[in-house]
Amino acid sequence: MSKNEKIRNVAIIAHVDHGKTTLVDAMLKQSHIFRDNEQVVERVMDSGDLERERGITILSKNTAISYNGFKINLIDTPGHADFGGEVERVLRMADGVLLLVDSAEGVMPQTKFVLRKALENKLKPIVVINKIDRPDSRIDEVADEVLELFMELDADDEQLDFETVYTAAKAGIAKKNIHDDSKDLKPLMDTIIKEIPAPEGDFDKPLQMVITTLEADDYVGKIAIGRVQRGKIKSGEIVALMSNGETKKAKIGKVYTYDGLNRVETAEAEMGEIVALTGLTEGSIGDTVADFENPEALPGIRVDEPTLSMTFGVNTSPFAGKEGQFVTSRHIRDRLFKEAQTNVALRVEETDSADVFKVSGRGELHLSILIETMRREGYEMQIGKPEVVYKMIDGKKYEPIENLTVEVPQEYMGTAMESLGRRKAEMVNMTEIAGYMRINFLIPARGLIGFRSELLTSTRGNGIMNHVFHSYEPYKGDIPGRSRGSLVAFEQGTTTGYGIFNLQDRGIMFIEPNQQVYEGMIVGENSREMDIDINPCKQKHVTNMRSSSSDEAIRLVPPRIMSLEQALEYINEDELVEVTPSSIRLRKAILDRNTRGRLAKNSRKVSD
Repeated sequence: MSKNEKIRNVAIIAHVDHGKTTLVDAMLKQSHIFRDNEQVVERVMDSGDLERERGITILSKNTAISYNGFKINLIDTPGHADFGGEVERVLRMADGVLLLVDSAEGVMPQTKFVLRKALENKLKPIVVINKIDRPDSRIDEVADEVLELFMELDADDEQLDFETVYTAAKAGIAKKNIHDDSKDLKPLMDTIIKEIPAPEGDFDKPLQMVITTLEADDYVGKIAIGRVQRGKIKSGEIVALMSNGETKKAKIGKVYTYDGLNRVETAEAEMGEIVALTGLTEGSIGDTVADFENPEALPGIRVDEPTLSMTFGVNTSPFAGKEGQFVTSRHIRDRLFKEAQTNVALRVEETDSADVFKVSGRGELHLSILIETMRREGYEMQIGKPEVVYKMIDGKKYEPIENLTVEVPQEYMGTAMESLGRRKAEMVNMTEIAGYMRINFLIPARGLIGFRSELLTSTRGNGIMNHVFHSYEPYKGDIPGRSRGSLVAFEQGTTTGYGIFNLQDRGIMFIEPNQQVYEGMIVGENSREMDIDINPCKQKHVTNMRSSSSDEAIRLVPPRIMSLEQALEYINEDELVEVTPSSIRLRKAILDRNTRGRLAKNSRKVSD
């Protein structure tokens, strides 16, 4: 065994919004990496529109910086547990991790999740306490919390002997001791070189590498990314592609390594390097790229199983095909299966209907990001209510349980706990942090559906929630669903101010005047339990007393406009969300009100 002393492979892991991407930006700036002849811009690692809008990292990114003759390969990972599939894979490329913790928020559920993954992979940790310039920072307490977390996760003696660095990523400074003076990130860079082990392996033995990430490129096709575990890899080389006991012959196109934000073509790369390869059109995540003469497989990649599923179907509403570019089941099928190749935590299954697909993922955010991406690409579809994925163990029904952390101001604590009690949540722990109560619960995954919007409403926008998968446990019993019915349009037409004004006493409206609606479309929430068919397109008729336009001043209550996630959380089993590039509409699965009425009558007879 020998070491590639000039390389360090480091993954940056943290809870969402603790500053990973900002720290990588600062490291790039200080290593004078340029992009398009300009210094690095803010949050350059979050390249996707959705990532920039939401301020979260969804896909892991690779970059490399040079420092004192060393090459540091940096891997920015997502902090959200819904993208655990990403975290799981990229840690295979690293020898160590920077565990970033916010100096005020401290240890959060995803901090625990990402650290557990790193310790399982036997990676060397460096703890980075970030945002030390926050006025509400509690640096010493957070350092103690981190140590407790390591002990709770059964870290071994070597892992417990971690170095701590204090940073203010936005200001671009790092300190080994909190009272030191510092004007740059040099203390952090020096710690990485000193503490993170150099990649180990055999330079002279036959090639071995696992594909950890796939990217699609419009010009060169599929790009396979991974770390060379053993030997060397050359452009144009014939290799063995090994997957689930099968071995195929393949030819490497070009070999790229990373330099700053760019991929640089190279003739060959050796053990320890992170490379991007073209030409492996049949390669999948978890496959081993091995020497053709002496093929030896490496262990595949194990990812947490999906806990939530939704149906994706062809849009069947009267407005189908008017706003989208890709509307057929073939378009939707091809796009979903293409996504499943690169998104390892996603499962796509065909159903009895050729127009409907069952898509399972790690949570609402994981699946809603996919839906949002597809609608921006021009896809049009209808989505069913999210359902949890159950397991049968020894003839008993088991369901996924999530570890939920809720932070609320003290005055709203009772409301939040009451709501969670109805959802079968069990309280585990409660602490007070700067006027906020942080409460930990174990809750069935299905109890979280719809909870985020309820929390924001009941705490007037002050509640924060985070959750991470805990385990499968026996079924906890029924959880009450939405207690209010829907207001459903009973004809197609254009809504009027007069029509909406006369209906707004019935409940909360989701529509505005001059909006196109169709029969079976949900236009509001009833203030009572049952659904009601209504006509928001009603005109004010002319009489010999006044014209239809001489309305007295109509006062309309502003409608509730739902985001995609809110719409998915809101719907019942007999409802769908119609998603197009320009609209999100709620609708009944069966549009015809007579058919719906007959079915409701029959189901009541059966239950009686």
